[in-house]
Amino acid sequence: MKVRHLGLAFAAALLTYVGASAWRLPDVAVLRDHNPVSTAFMGFREAQALRQGAEFRPYQVWTPLEGLSPNLVHAVLIAEDDTFYRHNGFDLDQIREAVRVDWEKRRYAYGGSTLTQQLARNLYLSPDKTMSRKLREAFIAWKLERHLSKRRILELYLNVAEWGPGVYGAQAAARTYFGKDASELTVDEAVALACTLPSPRRFHPFAVSEKLVRRRENVLHRMREAGYMVAKI
Repeated sequence: MKVRHLGLAFAAALLTYVGASAWRLPDVAVLRDHNPVSTAFMGFREAQALRQGAEFRPYQVWTPLEGLSPNLVHAVLIAEDDTFYRHNGFDLDQIREAVRVDWEKRRYAYGGSTLTQQLARNLYLSPDKTMSRKLREAFIAWKLERHLSKRRILELYLNVAEWGPGVYGAQAAARTYFGKDASELTVDEAVALACTLPSPRRFHPFAVSEKLVRRRENVLHRMREAGYMVAKI
């Protein structure tokens, strides 16, 4: 089956799923004015800790977007979703690439998620790599984009993203790894944090690996090319 046909199949499955499960989707509009106290992903980590007989003590310091360094905001956008301001929750090119890679590997190997989809997963879903979860994630992302501004979606994401064991949000990450507020992060520090987001339990900002070094260099290069070194939010 060609990748294009797989993409069409995904779209058809999404429409079917929407019709069957819309009534079970969360009310995302409440997030306009209220910050979530916890997230489904935090709940997942807590359950993991309990099974291992460990204590779960999440560290999170909610911080408005204007309290975060523009260096970090721009680094995260470049690293995780450089089309964030141009899509409505989905990046069709990334979905096609995800379908292609998954089909070639015969397994769920490449997520292709936008930042909005990642937020949907963090807030409401589990990390299970299944098509049903992916479909639910996609439709919640569409709802988030309909009800919230891009600025609010970005603020929510930067406050709930996991940045290491028990570390949630940019402020907690900045204090944990660099001993400073997130508003004070340099470009290099911001890039180091942003580049750990795909695997925050595998990598940390001071990790030395060929893959991570290449990723940091790539993000720095793309930030310079985009003029993000001096741009304001």
